[in-house]
Amino acid sequence: MIRIRKEDLTSHQIQSKPFVNLHMKMIVLIGALVVTIILLIGGFMSFFVTDTTEAQIGERALSVATSVSLIPEIRAAFHSDDPSAIIQPIVQQIQEQTDAKFIVVGNRQEIRYAHPNPDRLGKKMVGEDNERALMFGESYISKSAGSLGNSLRAKVPIYSNEEIVGVVSVGFLVDSIESVIWDYSKEIWFVLLGITAAAILGSIVIASYIKRALFGLEPEEISYLLFQKETILHSIHEGIVATNAEGQITMINSAALKLLTGDDQQTISWIGQSIHAIFPNSDLPYVLKNGQTVFDQEKLFGAHSVYVNSVPIFYEDELLGAVSTFRNKTEIEELTKKLTHIQQYVDALRSQTHEFSNKLYTIAGLTRLDKKEEVLDFVQNETKIQQQWIDTLLDEIQDPYVSGLLVGKLNQASELQIDISIQPDSRLHTALSERSRQALLTAVGNLLDNAFDAVYDERAISREISVFFTDIGQDILFEIDDAGPGIEDTVLESIFTRGVSTKKGVGRGHGLALTKQAIDAANGQLSTEPSELGGVCFIVSIPKSN
Repeated sequence: MIRIRKEDLTSHQIQSKPFVNLHMKMIVLIGALVVTIILLIGGFMSFFVTDTTEAQIGERALSVATSVSLIPEIRAAFHSDDPSAIIQPIVQQIQEQTDAKFIVVGNRQEIRYAHPNPDRLGKKMVGEDNERALMFGESYISKSAGSLGNSLRAKVPIYSNEEIVGVVSVGFLVDSIESVIWDYSKEIWFVLLGITAAAILGSIVIASYIKRALFGLEPEEISYLLFQKETILHSIHEGIVATNAEGQITMINSAALKLLTGDDQQTISWIGQSIHAIFPNSDLPYVLKNGQTVFDQEKLFGAHSVYVNSVPIFYEDELLGAVSTFRNKTEIEELTKKLTHIQQYVDALRSQTHEFSNKLYTIAGLTRLDKKEEVLDFVQNETKIQQQWIDTLLDEIQDPYVSGLLVGKLNQASELQIDISIQPDSRLHTALSERSRQALLTAVGNLLDNAFDAVYDERAISREISVFFTDIGQDILFEIDDAGPGIEDTVLESIFTRGVSTKKGVGRGHGLALTKQAIDAANGQLSTEPSELGGVCFIVSIPKSN
């Protein structure tokens, strides 16, 4: 099970920090974005308020002008001797009620009959924008400079007997309109300023949250860690596949693809696919469902047999996904074979050391007892036995590794007080290939170790072991007989299956399975038959042509 803590992630920070960290960058960038948006919104709102206000005031002026042009008294006054005397009082009253800056009435010659300033009655209208009303009878809104200043004015013709007799001009000064617009815009800008302040505070909160979510890491640090992780994952020899909590592949390295598919493919094409659909016999769905680890499972993916370990990934007690790591079974077993051979050599050397230590103690004791004749006889006898072993093995076995292994096992048997004999007709003159040698070393070493255990069983007939080997014919044969208690028929049928053993205890049942696999790899055979000594005889057969 993999458990990740926040402090584990924050410990990956790189010592060198950028001049401006992510927190400040986000505040500045989000703040700048918000200010830009607010300015655009404010500009649009100001334009909208200005345009709307001018339009409303213009429509209002046009409405007042239309109403004035339709008053019967004003129409009739154009035919009187003194139109101003009739029109001026009516217009002044309307102007006071409508808050218009001015209402001016003029005839076709643009002579004023009504004006806010009585001194200007009888004078020509200013602005030169009455032509459309007087000539074409249009009602419209215009901007122009009049006698009272720049103004937004509405122009409406006055009809009498279906004839244009004059024009009404109702206006509001531009300065007054801009004052109204500023009052509206000021409120809008105050609101937008408040929104800007709130947005900047929000950007600070968001930046702080994102900084915490990234465990305080800067973008450069994240990029470096990602590159480092990808490099490590794709450089290691062990295959790795990770999934999220939904069982979708989130990471797979090159070693995994090579083991699972036999080809170096692009890992990106596997990301997001369901682990159940790609690898139906994977343990990851079980691990995700139960949150339990699964170790040392032998699986077959494609043409490769692999050993798989699958563990869930927890972050703060929340299941995030699972990961499987696996190695090629063949590579592991090759390593196991090498370690087994080394262990056999070590055991052989240890046995020789103990045996010769005991003999030296014997010689030392006889020397102190002044038994010189006995010392010489003992040394000559031991030398003769050792020389017989060495001469026999060196003369009859061409391969030094196999002969060295047998010498070591003979010494180990002598130390254990086991009577081990090599049949007189034994010979191995064939030059061995590397594969055949490794298979024989694994097989003979394991079978002799099993034979040692068998003859030490309390049910054993005696402590005798017989070894016979020959290369006469097309195969290399090794026979190892023991005087142990033998193997029951029910167990014998599956004795070469991993985990099956006649011995009690945990971790048994691997030696014969490994031996069988090594012999199979060399295209050989491993079988059993009843032993002449009373136990079991294991027969190893490997073709010479290997």
